[in-house]
Amino acid sequence: MSTEGAVEVAEADGRDFVTEEDVQAAEAPATPERPEWLPEKFNNPEDLAKSYNELSQKLGTKEEDIRNSIIEEMQNEAFSDRPETSGDYTMPDFIDEESAVDNDLLKWWADHSFENGFSQTEFEKGIEMYANAISADIPDYDEEFAALGDNANDRIDAASAWANKFFPESALPAIERMCETHEGIIALETIMESMKDGNFSGDMQANAGLNEQKLREMMNDPKYWNPSDRDPHFIKQVEDGFKQLYRG
Repeated sequence: MSTEGAVEVAEADGRDFVTEEDVQAAEAPATPERPEWLPEKFNNPEDLAKSYNELSQKLGTKEEDIRNSIIEEMQNEAFSDRPETSGDYTMPDFIDEESAVDNDLLKWWADHSFENGFSQTEFEKGIEMYANAISADIPDYDEEFAALGDNANDRIDAASAWANKFFPESALPAIERMCETHEGIIALETIMESMKDGNFSGDMQANAGLNEQKLREMMNDPKYWNPSDRDPHFIKQVEDGFKQLYRG
């Protein structure tokens, strides 16, 4: 360091001599000028940047904590009414609990209810809705029985005996389902009556003499194609005629 700098320091202090302090002051690095925008509590821009980064990290952590707290509170609220486990749901009174223990559908519903935070009431409501939907397809047997009249028992027994004699064993389950309604019993009685009168064989004989030209002429008849004049028996005669014509 030249003495020029020390002399300048001494002259600036109003002295004509140089001291050791003047030399040290001259050798000290120049202090950069402080920006006007820099707040007083910061020594330099680097301190400001460091403080800003630390504040951002704290705010980010706080926001994450708040978000997690809100999510946890919402989950607790949503699951507040559900039981401890899916196995703690109890069956409604109208369900036979002993037969329902191994029911896969009920187990699936219990697991689904638990995962979605359903209460016992919501669990029972779902079972009730399903039971109502299933029972809607089950006939009211008392009403169906009454619709057959005073001799309902005799009619049912006669239809059952005839079906067991006429149909193969493999077809009986379908016949039983059909006869769960009074309409099904009536339909079976109609078939029984037709067989008794020989109408089925009569139709076969009538159809035996029909050729393709005759059948096509019958298709042009309003009784075959016109919705207002359609005759089911006439239509069946045409269809059976084609089946016999092209059989084999």
